[in-house]
Amino acid sequence: MTRVLIVDGNSAETRAQQVAAGGTDSGDAYADIVSRLGAELGVRIDCDIVRPADGLPTWTDGGQLGNYNGAAITGSAHNVYSGQPAVMRQVDLTKAVLAAAVPVFGSCWGLQVAVAATGGRVIENPRGREFGFARRIELNQAGREHPMFRDKAPVFEAITVHRDCVAALPPGGIELARNDMGLQAAEIRQGASVVWGVQYHPEYTLREIAATARRYGDALVQDQLFHDTAHLLDFSADLDALHQTPGNRMLAWRYGLGPGVTQASQRLTELRNWLVHQILKQPPN
Repeated sequence: MTRVLIVDGNSAETRAQQVAAGGTDSGDAYADIVSRLGAELGVRIDCDIVRPADGLPTWTDGGQLGNYNGAAITGSAHNVYSGQPAVMRQVDLTKAVLAAAVPVFGSCWGLQVAVAATGGRVIENPRGREFGFARRIELNQAGREHPMFRDKAPVFEAITVHRDCVAALPPGGIELARNDMGLQAAEIRQGASVVWGVQYHPEYTLREIAATARRYGDALVQDQLFHDTAHLLDFSADLDALHQTPGNRMLAWRYGLGPGVTQASQRLTELRNWLVHQILKQPPN
């Protein structure tokens, strides 16, 4: 049996707000994606979800982390440098996962909490918030050769939402990609474990980022990413429409989106490659 631990970085309040805005529960949605990708690869993947932001994890098998083939860490509305108990529980859990030699995939917050757990540094991004779509993400030489980015274009856009950024990778960390807003992907090795992390959300759909826009609301207007609430709601409505009709060339052109965002197979490349090479242990061709 192949088992993946899903570490949901959000609190119950944030998850409820996202659902109310038309989105999905972060842990449930991530587990569904991982299971569906496994089915596409011909493998049954069973996911257990833990939510350390809400308290101590509850394990289905007594807490034996070594029983998992991998762990995926979702996004979160928390700030890793806050030092709050909800954050430190996640840092400690990440350290335990790595100590158990379990491979990790981190989306956005997942990358940040892995950086914090291994001695790197995360700060509030001096360039401001990156929201909606991370533009012109460019793979460096290490990224172009890395199995996480097999079949990925060397320059692409991705769905994103974050205010913080990785200021310094831990010793031995390898930068794989960046754009004008900062580091966008990295590999971190810790003992016998390895983290593949991205600063964006390959697991998000356009519908999910549309809901996230509605959840953030006034904060995005205050950040001058939208003129006003009406502008924000028009944006989210367009993304909902594009989610329903991915072949809508007019909307894709309006937001400058290529297949890296509009096609699920391309959007999920990094997560699929992690499952293939880190969980199922298939060697790169």
